[in-house]
Amino acid sequence: MGTENVSERTGDLGKDDPMAKMKKLTLLHSNDLHGDFLATENNGVLAGGVSRLSGYVQKVRREEKNVIYAIAGDMLRGSVIDREYKGISTIEIMNLLAPDVVTIGNHEADYGVSHLLFLEKCASFPIINANLYIKTNGVRLFRSYYVKKIDGMKLLFIGILTEDVLAQTQMDEVLGTLIDVKEAAQEVGRICDAYRNTDIDFTVLLTHIGISADRELAAALDPRWGVDMIIGGHSHTLMERPEVINGIPIVQAACGTKQIGRFDIQINVDKNCIDSYEWQLIPIDEDHCPRDYALEELVEHYHTETDRKYARIVTRFMDCYTHPSRYCETMLSHLFADLFREGAGVDLMLLATGSIRSEQLGPIVTYRALTEAFPFDDVLYRVKLTGEQLKRIFLYIMREEAFDESLHSEFYQISEDWKVVVSRKMNAVISATYNGCEIEDDAVFSVGIQQYHMNNSMKVFGIAPEELLKIEEPKVLATSCCSACGEWMGRKDLYKVDQEPRMIVEE
Repeated sequence: MGTENVSERTGDLGKDDPMAKMKKLTLLHSNDLHGDFLATENNGVLAGGVSRLSGYVQKVRREEKNVIYAIAGDMLRGSVIDREYKGISTIEIMNLLAPDVVTIGNHEADYGVSHLLFLEKCASFPIINANLYIKTNGVRLFRSYYVKKIDGMKLLFIGILTEDVLAQTQMDEVLGTLIDVKEAAQEVGRICDAYRNTDIDFTVLLTHIGISADRELAAALDPRWGVDMIIGGHSHTLMERPEVINGIPIVQAACGTKQIGRFDIQINVDKNCIDSYEWQLIPIDEDHCPRDYALEELVEHYHTETDRKYARIVTRFMDCYTHPSRYCETMLSHLFADLFREGAGVDLMLLATGSIRSEQLGPIVTYRALTEAFPFDDVLYRVKLTGEQLKRIFLYIMREEAFDESLHSEFYQISEDWKVVVSRKMNAVISATYNGCEIEDDAVFSVGIQQYHMNNSMKVFGIAPEELLKIEEPKVLATSCCSACGEWMGRKDLYKVDQEPRMIVEE
């Protein structure tokens, strides 16, 4: 990643008249910031943090005439600063960062609908979404679009979030959205048609649906609608260059504050389209970005306040355990699955590895580090399942798409004393053992499952919700996974993690 990684496109995006009027636009973009406010050190080098991110945005605003900064969802979640103040601190920090336009991500709904609307009122920047509404009366939560006027140009931004993405969060049941990408594309068409006569020069979709759905959305758009670009989020995709589908460049900027995307665009304002562009991913570090001391002071204030509560040491590990990917078994996913199994007293913990939000933890574990690694407050349930049901679940959660990062699927970690072997060729579980013994189809096991995964069992486990209730009603084991995790982890020191694979796929 760096300024030398420049992607260019010219000519076929609208340039055929040498006398056409051109204007330059610099479009900066982030996505999935997840409360990543503080710089982190790697090999003695500090990177990321909103101070230098803001410093870079301000630097570009001083250097260039026409600058827009857009954020494609998920400002919230991931840090104790966000969690402690339920996003109010995040909005205050974002107000100083001063984006021009932001769309909603799935985690913006984590604190509930009413709080989401309150946060929107606290924001001094426009928050847009074209398809989020209240189920009871059909009222839209936010403005569908935002028209930014700059240097005589009109720029149209439309925010998109689909049902599949919204289902990934602990959403309020009264909040709904359009079902799929096809319906989202139709909504984009309606908005673009409504502004056909207002001389829109440039149209951007700010999406939070993941790179795979972005591709599908781009392919479904009618070229006559005039969508010029898709800036996406949700799948945390690190891209080397824009991906062009149906003539529309699609980009993401991974996640957090360690990088920012930058477009330098020539717009043909006579034909209302892109003439040419350059795109690059800029590292947020001391070589490229000055510090914003005013914003740094605000972040430090919140950091000091939360330190009083979160600086205490919870435990220590034998080593620093890593979680480089949410789509495979990791040392940290082993540790959390085992911790929940032991603490909850169940036979098996099915842990969603996407719940783990840090790439490493330990060897000294503070409460801050723990809550940033596992920030979710959802309920932990115990259900009773048969061996036959578990085999169906194992086969489903080890399907090929669960390992595909572009689909942003949910991968699950199983706890210790279990080992499962799945054959893709046979589409079958060929071995499932507990404590070294093959499980019988009619044997009954107690299983720990988080609330969202209980509520969406068909989607994430391939098993209907009523099947989870067959043997007994689910029992609440903890009202907050995060809090319970802290208590359980504090019971002992020197955690050592089993490195042997527990989930084996044979082709």
